[in-house]
Amino acid sequence: MQSILEREAFSLRLRECLARMGAGSGTGPSWLAREFNRRYPGAPVSLHAARKWLLGEAIPAQDKLRVLSDWLGVTAEWLRYGAGSAYVLREPSPGAGLDYPLMREIAALSDLHREAVRELVSALRRAEEVEKTRCGGKNEVSE
Repeated sequence: MQSILEREAFSLRLRECLARMGAGSGTGPSWLAREFNRRYPGAPVSLHAARKWLLGEAIPAQDKLRVLSDWLGVTAEWLRYGAGSAYVLREPSPGAGLDYPLMREIAALSDLHREAVRELVSALRRAEEVEKTRCGGKNEVSE
């Protein structure tokens, strides 16, 4: 069982990493849950779970801890226990930049609509390549 001190220390390290990211005052539970769920391939975490992480009432399971540490650029060991080196120079985990909620939405579509999404994405990628070529190698597609 996790002690109160362990949970509070984890919470402090988590909040420190979020502040270092420049997230500032926007790092409330809803923001944390939303940003975490964008990176986590499993079932989304609730606002309540994210709140418990921030307040030191709970420590996430190991799979969630790995996603947090990859996102925050620290080792899972340091984030969980405060031991070892905090920062690690490594390539992001495969899938670290994927938008899992979007992928779940696309997967829920019919075959016909998924094919339409594929065609749309392909057309957008071609348009970006044309724009990149026209701009001398810089990708300056306006949003």
